[in-house]
Amino acid sequence: MSDATASFIPLGAIIQSLYVAGTNIVLGFPSQKAYESHNACFFGETIGRVANRVKGAKIDSLNGGQSYTLAANNGPNNLHGGVVGWGKKVWDGPKPVGIREIPAFEGKSDKIDGGESVQFTLVSEDGDEGFPGKVEARVIYTVSKEKGEDGKEKVLLGIEYEAELLDGEVEETVINMTNHSYFNLTGGPSIEGTIVTLATNQYLPVDQGGIPTGGPVPFPNPAVKAGNVPFTLGAAEPDIDDCFIVNEDPSSVPIDTRSLPLKKNLSAFHPESKIHLEVYSTEPAFQFYTGKYIDIPAVDGVPARKPRSGFCLEPSRWVNACNVPEWKGQMLLKKGEKYGCKILYRAWKE
Repeated sequence: MSDATASFIPLGAIIQSLYVAGTNIVLGFPSQKAYESHNACFFGETIGRVANRVKGAKIDSLNGGQSYTLAANNGPNNLHGGVVGWGKKVWDGPKPVGIREIPAFEGKSDKIDGGESVQFTLVSEDGDEGFPGKVEARVIYTVSKEKGEDGKEKVLLGIEYEAELLDGEVEETVINMTNHSYFNLTGGPSIEGTIVTLATNQYLPVDQGGIPTGGPVPFPNPAVKAGNVPFTLGAAEPDIDDCFIVNEDPSSVPIDTRSLPLKKNLSAFHPESKIHLEVYSTEPAFQFYTGKYIDIPAVDGVPARKPRSGFCLEPSRWVNACNVPEWKGQMLLKKGEKYGCKILYRAWKE
């Protein structure tokens, strides 16, 4: 982008940086080569075909009852699209696509003046990591700025995803895209002291492999007593890596959520840096992860990143929805249809 507020690279259509008042609030590396060799944690990646986990690395039934075996890269399960998911592939882009508006979002009824936008495109072949159907996926990033009533300039990064099945014998596949940025509002070594508010405390309980065992229930960790109640991230607790549910009626979720309102999923603030972050999406769920498994050595002059050096907020569909008949429609992409969703990051310094 011309104002260097944000930067992106073709590998994984990755968000490499997002600057707020001189602080880069996303974890990353200075070169694409470093991402290729060290990004086991998915920093900034565009995740697909299916974000999060698929039980047993298998799609039980698609295209008239056919099952599909996927790459198992997280114990017995498929995680974030497999060994070489979309976040590990080189996309075509960035291609400038002109000025696009930032749509209205929860708490803001008017659209925001357009910002410079770029598009990345990927063609995923039939059988890619085991998934059926040839798919073309697109992501458009739009960077803009908003002058609030308080006089503070807010940085906006809009993300729009779109995917469709291309010609071929396959009539349907499954899609669930998201971005896997890790946020750190100080630029320091830890997220300790960050005050977080989640929009809901309803979550999907999971087994030891991270696969849901049932529908939404209240989150058991006392740190998240209720939705929209702030809590503070400590040096080691609360340790969270769970899927929280915004829309509790899975049958009402369309394959393309872009016409739905952008609802706030998270607010975060750090009293040391005075930086605020809000994440909005059109999606029915989001994964909130406090970074327990980050372990990246120093590389290219960037210090080592250790556990809890960043947190993730990944808007998405319900985990493993492709294998639960009552949830399946939200991930089921049929020929002639389009998958889509929108995400918005909004950040500023006091």
